[in-house]
Amino acid sequence: MTSTVPAPAAPGTAPARPAPRPAAHPDLRRTRRRNAALGLLAWVVGLVFFLPVAWMVLTSLHSEADAATNPPSLAAPLTLEGYREFFGAGGGASPWPPLINSAMASVFSTAFVLLLAFPAAYALSIRPVRKWRDVLFFFLSTKMLPIVAGLLPIYLFAKNTGMLDNIWLLVILYTSMNLPIAVWMMQSFLAEVPTALIEAAQLDGARLPTVLARVIAPVVGPGIAATALICFIFSWNEMLFARVLTSVTAQTAPVFLTGFITSQGLFLAQVCAASVVISLPVLAAGFAAQDKLVQGLSLGAVK
Repeated sequence: MTSTVPAPAAPGTAPARPAPRPAAHPDLRRTRRRNAALGLLAWVVGLVFFLPVAWMVLTSLHSEADAATNPPSLAAPLTLEGYREFFGAGGGASPWPPLINSAMASVFSTAFVLLLAFPAAYALSIRPVRKWRDVLFFFLSTKMLPIVAGLLPIYLFAKNTGMLDNIWLLVILYTSMNLPIAVWMMQSFLAEVPTALIEAAQLDGARLPTVLARVIAPVVGPGIAATALICFIFSWNEMLFARVLTSVTAQTAPVFLTGFITSQGLFLAQVCAASVVISLPVLAAGFAAQDKLVQGLSLGAVK
């Protein structure tokens, strides 16, 4: 293998200089500066949203005396006393029944929402009915009613039917609350499915349940995951109905969290520790489904 060595410059002549690099186009420089500014702005916004969460986690690792100082001390010693108190080490109530109730209400209501919203979205997108836009608007208009306006009738109904302090009442309520937004979201997802796939499956003899489960569901999987995650978060965080319609047996985690605000004062470290623990299922679900969530929202739910 031979290498080419450049010939030396002739005596009395200056060595050849490399060709100057072309100057960046003004539009390219402006684009780079704009991208850098947008990136910096995104970091600032991310830090603004992250700092309260970081502060909550840090406060949960302080003792009650250190957490109550004003201004709070960043150099205070760390301890897990708040978490031990939350899990009942000090003789308090156990958080496991409320956590289990929240998980049951969120998981079952989300499953029911998907089972009902999927065929409804199919009928409104791939096989649209007459005035399907009016139907979608009617679904969405049900979310415009303030929850407080329907609280008294629902309470009287639950009292007369013996459904007070029953976890299945919360499952029914959460299903009805999340169903309109789920139908609206999934309709936009299913509208992106090519009708040729469905027609090909029908020519092969596939019936509607098979088409929904084996043809459409895999295609709109990210959209289903995004819808399920949003419904789960809404159900997990709901507190007004759970506060009014439950007491002990069906108490959920957000209601249990308010128990740390007593007449003796606010136990700040315990409240922060409880908030961290109660937020973990939602954070874990969001982290596990983050790629599906981004893909699903990009299908058209936010267009």
